[in-house]
Amino acid sequence: MFGLTFQPRQKAVSALLVGSVFWGLFWWPLKSLSMFGIQGGIVQVYAFGLSVLLLLPFVWNNLEQLRGQIRLILLIAALGGWATAALVTSLAAGSVVRVMLLFYLAPVWTILAARIFLGEAFTRLRFIALGLALAGLAATLGGSEIFSTPLSAIDMLALSSGLAFAFNNVAIRVGHGLPDTVRAVAINAGCALISFGFMCLEAKPMQTLDVMQLGMLSALGLFWVLPGTLATFYGVARLDAGKAAILLLAELVVAVFSAVLIGGEQLSMQEITGGFLILTAAIIEARSEAAAHI
Repeated sequence: MFGLTFQPRQKAVSALLVGSVFWGLFWWPLKSLSMFGIQGGIVQVYAFGLSVLLLLPFVWNNLEQLRGQIRLILLIAALGGWATAALVTSLAAGSVVRVMLLFYLAPVWTILAARIFLGEAFTRLRFIALGLALAGLAATLGGSEIFSTPLSAIDMLALSSGLAFAFNNVAIRVGHGLPDTVRAVAINAGCALISFGFMCLEAKPMQTLDVMQLGMLSALGLFWVLPGTLATFYGVARLDAGKAAILLLAELVVAVFSAVLIGGEQLSMQEITGGFLILTAAIIEARSEAAAHI
């Protein structure tokens, strides 16, 4: 009588919010691991690679559905893998607040990518969202100083992450029939491979991990990357695109507040202004997308 029952829609909303919390706080284990001598691409290679190995049996069961879609799966792996690897690398090395704000310009790039590749119309709301997001970008990067100060490598990596994420969203729309586990494996495998490429470009000796460090990376893969991935894909697959996009913004809110409260980061007035504009633009785009699917 007093038991709580959750409808499928409520489960999807809860799963998406849980996933947003996992990813919004992901910067914390990344920076904590560096205190134990674990840093660089080895984190992504091991943690995301482990999640791929655990999900592979479920992909095997869907092999019949993958015929003729290998190119699309490879494209999702490349775009989603770059988005994840670039974002995680940026979070580990840079300011969490700044990186997340630059990454969350992804809805703007999605508007442009959807127009170019899917022929989706520019509505008045989308023009407003585009203008707000670009204004937010300018504020985040320092206002007028954006023209006199070159962007850092971390800034460029964070921006490229959001751009790749946006193009990956378009690819996923094309392959909407692909099972969630297939997309999850493709993106996480892409992340692990691209991160390994980052490690090779650094031209540093491969890090040797001791038992404790391996245990930490295993815990990150098993209890953070895997549940975060499953929760996010479960929610996204069962909610309309607009509602899912709005709920996913919780990741940005969690990341910014946790970075200030736990990480001791400071928010400048320009970053507050930029964040407000970018968040507003993302909400407008999410509502536009929801209207387009009615």
